[in-house]
Amino acid sequence: MSARPIQLRRRGVMFVLSSPSGAGKSTLARLLLSEERDLTLSISVTTRPRRASEVEGRHYHFIEQAEFQRMRERGELLEWAEVHGNFYGTPRVPVERALAQGRDVLFDIDWQGTEQLAQIEETRGDLVRVFVLPPNFRELRARLERRAEDASDAISRRLINARGEIGKWASYDYVVINEDLDRSFPLVRAILAAERMRRERVTGLEDFVEGLLEEADEAVRGTSS
Repeated sequence: MSARPIQLRRRGVMFVLSSPSGAGKSTLARLLLSEERDLTLSISVTTRPRRASEVEGRHYHFIEQAEFQRMRERGELLEWAEVHGNFYGTPRVPVERALAQGRDVLFDIDWQGTEQLAQIEETRGDLVRVFVLPPNFRELRARLERRAEDASDAISRRLINARGEIGKWASYDYVVINEDLDRSFPLVRAILAAERMRRERVTGLEDFVEGLLEEADEAVRGTSS
């Protein structure tokens, strides 16, 4: 009896990383993208100015507020939020295409956008939410200051907003305390690996098991004859 080819497929995962500014979600996202071949980044649109370290089309699509408003009104955004006085949003078409092709999509977004994704019925089962916390508030402030990409008033605003953002931790599926990247990154990567293997995401599994049981029945009949 020849072995049957295993033809299993799966729908992609919407893998969300959220955190208050400075907790490390963007660093974790960058590491995931460098190590996970089947993971693609959802490139958000934003109305905020581009930082010196950012590249158009790789970190964000930087657009004017009027264009953002048009995209929102046309239903072209899966989610959108106003954060620190700027608007951010996720274009719909690239995400839906990737999921249908079995590719995972990484979202580096805040709790407001995550709540909107959770309300979309057709993709709710694809969503995996990970919240990243700093080890303490003193370290959060130090990370923002070391980053040296924001003025002091912007850092103060981010710290004030962090209090409310941290309070959203309980609405996430997983929480990772990012004290040390050498420990937190393997944890985040393990979450992604486990979620990819969830039974309900794998298509063709029922047919595979049915065939396996048929082979078992044949084997049992062969030994009893």
